[in-house]
Amino acid sequence: MDPVELHWQRLRINALLPAKQTELASGYDLHACIDTPIELNTLPQLIPTGIAVATPPDIDLQIRPRSGLFLKGVIGTIGTIDADYRGELYVALYCLPDLGKFVISNGDRIAQLVVSTLTTIMWTEVEKLNETERGLGGYGSTGISK
Repeated sequence: MDPVELHWQRLRINALLPAKQTELASGYDLHACIDTPIELNTLPQLIPTGIAVATPPDIDLQIRPRSGLFLKGVIGTIGTIDADYRGELYVALYCLPDLGKFVISNGDRIAQLVVSTLTTIMWTEVEKLNETERGLGGYGSTGISK
């Protein structure tokens, strides 16, 4: 598959290009781009990345949390970068109450950018949906992992 060209702009001198940590990683790590450390608490704070991107209209670019931070009690919110947005990318982070506080420093990996392709959807209203084995089963209906 040919690579998709994604234009990016450095908005702050110490901003880092999003990068994969391994060849088969699906996400590109986003880095904090800050002058002084930020102490997270239970209220969400926007952490700047120092970059802006021009997302092509057929690309879905999402900011996703890092599992390593989640295991430490730091929660990152999911965000979508729309194709017409040209501002700086920010990541909303906060701590679980039991953690108390967590310090983010310049260059820390704070989230991931995940890229996928979009398709145009044609919505068609029907009287009844086709049936499946799962049917109306909601959350937990396919079993609970232990």
